[in-house]
Amino acid sequence: MVVKRHGAGRPVLVAGVPAASRPAPVRSQEVVITTDDPLLDAADATLAVRARDGDVHAYEVIARRHGPLMRVYAARLLGSDLESDDVVQDAFMTAWRRLADLDDPSRVRNWLMRIVSNKAVDRLRVRRDHDDVDRLEVSAPRHETPERVVEARLQLDAMWSALDQLPLDQRRCWLLRETADYSYADIAEALDLPVSTVRGKIARARVFLMTEMEAWR
Repeated sequence: MVVKRHGAGRPVLVAGVPAASRPAPVRSQEVVITTDDPLLDAADATLAVRARDGDVHAYEVIARRHGPLMRVYAARLLGSDLESDDVVQDAFMTAWRRLADLDDPSRVRNWLMRIVSNKAVDRLRVRRDHDDVDRLEVSAPRHETPERVVEARLQLDAMWSALDQLPLDQRRCWLLRETADYSYADIAEALDLPVSTVRGKIARARVFLMTEMEAWR
């Protein structure tokens, strides 16, 4: 992976790392990540602090280290490798702009996972708003009547409306458990929450959704 700096301009987007907001050094240079790069063994906190100070190379190492997990996470939630790449790219760009908001650099991975989780949930909501009946994951069999197809769509809309009423953490926990088949431990790790908290949030979400969807049972 290569990060190029051109003259007095800004670092360019390379391998999923967004352009920096600080100007680059005047002389032209290339930063190449190799297997003997000392930053590959650097702690997350060190990399995050350097990235926060404008070090694109350090941010590239962060992306290389945590990008694969973020892609798996997004793909399982979205059910699409193509969409997951877009979501992860968006998450890295957002994270770069918000590095100053990272309170604990040693927890940069958990911070990134929360950002990509938000992006994936946003993508699911956009998909919900734009999907037509023929693309429904819960679409009715071909022999079903148009009325049944419409009913399936209305039921899905009702489910999303109910999900939108949940607190954000409850919604994320429920989606990861019910749509991505994450274990409680995996959800806790991804969202930086205790396992007991994850269990409680999912339990409350299930009770709420069962109540809200009672009319469709």
